[in-house]
Amino acid sequence: MTSMRPRRRSDSRKQLWNWVVTIGSVFFCLLILRMQLPGMDILGIGPNWLLIWVVAWSISRTPFSGMVAGITLGLLQDSLTAPFPTHALGLAIAGILTARLKQRRFIQEDLISIALIVFGLAVITETAMAVQLSVQHIMGDKSIHDSLRSIWQYHQRVALSSAILSSLWAPALYYPLKRWWEKYSISE
Repeated sequence: MTSMRPRRRSDSRKQLWNWVVTIGSVFFCLLILRMQLPGMDILGIGPNWLLIWVVAWSISRTPFSGMVAGITLGLLQDSLTAPFPTHALGLAIAGILTARLKQRRFIQEDLISIALIVFGLAVITETAMAVQLSVQHIMGDKSIHDSLRSIWQYHQRVALSSAILSSLWAPALYYPLKRWWEKYSISE
């Protein structure tokens, strides 16, 4: 019986460190999301660090877990920006799609596949934002953009810039998180 106590204590410490690293990585992503570092933007648009985090989280989990992570991180991002259009919708879709792709074995977990997934999901998340803005414009609030055309022109610039930068930076965040979660395997 005495040999079981240190092991349980060790397991609980590992679990605590898992959550510290996981939550710390989310706050790190939130912090660098707002930073304008030299050479890390295209046309004023930077990488979508929270999308990369959601992909890293969702790749080895269930669609529900990916959706919850996407909604949570989207709401955190909304708290730093404007609440509408919400980032939660696009990140939830990204979490679900990533987990579904892995479940169906359409993807490998190599860095090139992750970069391609992040590229595609960046376009999808930005499209979700453009759709929300379009609906708002159609419903009568024309204060943000003059026309639907301007919304979709802006969307093209943002989506492409975000997709390129996010896919290029994805391995820098994905690989350390993947290694950490594999080593300590967070149980849901």
